[in-house]
Amino acid sequence: MANDGKDNGEFSFVSGGEAETGRRGLPKIHTERTAAETERDICHDDSTTPMRARTLEHLHSLQKKRSTPTTPLTDAHGVFSPVSEAERQKQQLKSISASLASLTRETGPKIVRGDPEKKAEAHKGTVLDHHHFGEPILNLSDSALKFTHILYNLSPAELYEQAIKFEKGSFITATGALATLSGAKTGRSPRDKRVVKDETTEDELWWGKGSPNIEMDEHTFLINRERAVDYLNSLDKVFVNDQFLNWDPEHRIKVRIVSARAYHSLFMHNMCIRPTAEELEDFGTPDFTIYNAGQFPCNRYTHYMTSSTSIDMNLARKEMVILGTQYAGEMKKGLFSLMHYLMPMRQILSLHSGCNMGKNGDVALFFGLSGTGKTTLSTDHNRYLIGDDEHCWSDNGVSNIEGGCYAKCIDLSREKEPDIWNAIKFGTVLENVVFDEHTREVDYSEKSVTENTRAAYPIEYIPNAKIPCVGPHPKNVILLACDAFGVLPPVSKLSLAQTMYHFISGYTALVAGTEDGVKEPSATFSACFGAAFIMLHPSRYAAMLAEKMKRHGATGWLVNTGWSGGSYGSGNRIKLAYTRKIIDAIHSGALLEANYTKTEVFGLEIPDAIEGVPAEILDPVNTWSNKDAHKETLLKLGGLFKKNYEGIHAYQVQRDSKLAEEILAAGPTL
Repeated sequence: MANDGKDNGEFSFVSGGEAETGRRGLPKIHTERTAAETERDICHDDSTTPMRARTLEHLHSLQKKRSTPTTPLTDAHGVFSPVSEAERQKQQLKSISASLASLTRETGPKIVRGDPEKKAEAHKGTVLDHHHFGEPILNLSDSALKFTHILYNLSPAELYEQAIKFEKGSFITATGALATLSGAKTGRSPRDKRVVKDETTEDELWWGKGSPNIEMDEHTFLINRERAVDYLNSLDKVFVNDQFLNWDPEHRIKVRIVSARAYHSLFMHNMCIRPTAEELEDFGTPDFTIYNAGQFPCNRYTHYMTSSTSIDMNLARKEMVILGTQYAGEMKKGLFSLMHYLMPMRQILSLHSGCNMGKNGDVALFFGLSGTGKTTLSTDHNRYLIGDDEHCWSDNGVSNIEGGCYAKCIDLSREKEPDIWNAIKFGTVLENVVFDEHTREVDYSEKSVTENTRAAYPIEYIPNAKIPCVGPHPKNVILLACDAFGVLPPVSKLSLAQTMYHFISGYTALVAGTEDGVKEPSATFSACFGAAFIMLHPSRYAAMLAEKMKRHGATGWLVNTGWSGGSYGSGNRIKLAYTRKIIDAIHSGALLEANYTKTEVFGLEIPDAIEGVPAEILDPVNTWSNKDAHKETLLKLGGLFKKNYEGIHAYQVQRDSKLAEEILAAGPTL
């Protein structure tokens, strides 16, 4: 068998006789040999029949076997489904074609299943023809002459191949993770996020000062949608993920993500809930669709656009469009924003929190901004991890929204975060990390690309993850704050009104940089500990939280993981070992039995004693040598809380003045 001189990669058999000339005039090599010659030159195992592939492509096809669903297809009556595989695939392609359809043209694109690199013969019978040949077709453009190849719900291994072969900047690291680059944008672009303001959302959503929702009209959304869809349809292939949000089967949401990059497809494969083969058979029409055309910019001259990046959400159309950014986190947080809208409409509370469960079934929620220790404290080897970031609290209990974890990697070490370290293996996406060119060992301390390096992996990569990721109603709601002013107690028990106030405030303190000599900490507030993602006013989430806590007997706690004995620069950070003892006492219920004393200004209830924690640090005033400085700093922080809350209170009064006054009264008194 030899090359026949053609450039198509095919091979042909050449018979004996006179030498034939091939490419560049060279004689073709004869491969026909006698049986004796073959037997002398080839040593093989006689226990099996030697495999004889006709072509290299045939050989490669033998290397892979077609997988089949592990569960039978059933209909509502529990009998085997009469729908054939060809018919099911045709219905699936019609659904995807409808998703990718233009709004200004009558039909969707011509789509075909599979990789365009493979032979066209493999696609025969799967093409969706929208026109009958021979009929006159008016207004035909070149785009109507091509097919868009759909790579549907590929496995991680298949996506690895696509990324490494076609996406520059994709590599396999030493642990087997896929290292990728997100392009110019290495984080979210909140100022470029837009929500369509229509008759429904105008009254339902939170608009105006302090709100993350920046408005756009539907016409502008449709312009951007058309731009994204046209770009995706112009490609030879696009990746389609059909997946779920919310582990609670009663409130599960079907989502479809259409993207241009294998990296994005693998990221969402990890972050959303992965359907079984049987669930994919009956997936049907999605509840929400993302069009990720992030490699293509928006038109900056379009109304409402402020840059070449735009992330647009239309709740009425149940669609999201991404232009001008390839940062994968936009998809994750876009879906989280969707859940912050959809779930409260069903009287289900959506939460930006970690969640774990004890062996006795006691569930705890952890809220906290960056640097407060939310990930560290919610990850406990003595407890099951339900989820690290996004949850729902319904009448059925608590459930994780996602199917994976999105962990920060900067300065990651095996000693500090062993679970995350061990989860970075085959199937994990590593964003924007730096690695050794030869060994492919990742340097997690390197910030050359960005400080916001990330790892996305399925939640089952965490050894103590609870699968399915659901649990009973929470018993403890823990609000974490890293108070660099050093005046909040290490732990305090909150009333329902105080829980609402501090939940709405979402406080932590950031330590100022030292380059210009500034040592003063600065307070930062993020409503509901996730202001960038909420859709409704913070008080609506807070009221739902208080109602559920009251109904199910949950207790609110404010835990300070920051400074004691003085502000940053003079005091010391509270030891992690002490904070862990506090959290253990909350989980066990021991802290409910303690005696409590109320503090001034914030009116917080602090315990007199906790096993394993020095009693003198429980009341911050005891740790300050300068009592006047403590009082001055305490009043300063109280003033910052009140100033932050002014705008929120004014909005609340318009909606529910009684609730607004109740929550305001739970804040600091100056």
